[in-house]
Amino acid sequence: MKNLLHFFLFVSTLIFGSEGKHVYEKKCAACHELYIPMGVLEKNFMQMDNTLLHLKAPTINQIVYRLKTRIGDPNGDAEMHRMEIESFLEEYFETPDREKSICLPEILNYFETMPSMKGELSEEEFEAIVTFLYEYDPKAYQEKVMQYEPFKEASAKALAEDKLIMIFYTAEHCRYCKKMENEVMSDPDMIKALEKGFVSVKIDVEKGKNPVDFNPTMTPTFLFLSPQQEQLYRVPGSWVKEDFLEILREAKEKYNQTLKKGTKQ
Repeated sequence: MKNLLHFFLFVSTLIFGSEGKHVYEKKCAACHELYIPMGVLEKNFMQMDNTLLHLKAPTINQIVYRLKTRIGDPNGDAEMHRMEIESFLEEYFETPDREKSICLPEILNYFETMPSMKGELSEEEFEAIVTFLYEYDPKAYQEKVMQYEPFKEASAKALAEDKLIMIFYTAEHCRYCKKMENEVMSDPDMIKALEKGFVSVKIDVEKGKNPVDFNPTMTPTFLFLSPQQEQLYRVPGSWVKEDFLEILREAKEKYNQTLKKGTKQ
């Protein structure tokens, strides 16, 4: 009987965790990034005043870390700890208060107070998001996160390693940009291909300064530059993994063609 109970609890966690991911994508993803490495977050906030990532709110890995270390007794009974976190979230979702925030004050200064979620979540959705947060494991995302660099650093790295520069032009309101991020740019094969031959830069067209003489007319748009910052290839739109891998191959081929022309000259 005890084993059967554990089985049902396990299955329930899987179901609510899956549903919680859906609730996150539907209700939270517009503001809260799912995962960004702590080292990158530290650089963004401590060295660059949020100008590297332009985050609108804490990331999920930041939130989960603070929840599990600041709310209740992290060394006590796991089920009791979960209930303490659930109680905190229930109150905070309904009446957000900066004084009660679990964020570090120096990080909180970069964000506005979140709006109340009162009436925005059903009881089932709330339970699902609590399970998703409590069961969240950053290790599951560490190998799946695309790393973007500021243009200046990317340019130096591209020259030193003979790689192309890929600029991903995006915007907060762009749902196809988020689709590319969540379904294509997070794919391990895509990350491997980009890290092998490219240095990646992401620019928010509404906030970030455009470092090159090119103004995209839509988002997402991808601009490929040679290591010497010569424009090689520009591609607008959202793509599936297989098509975007082909785009990367075409960008490399265009670069090889410019090298051959330069050799002939």
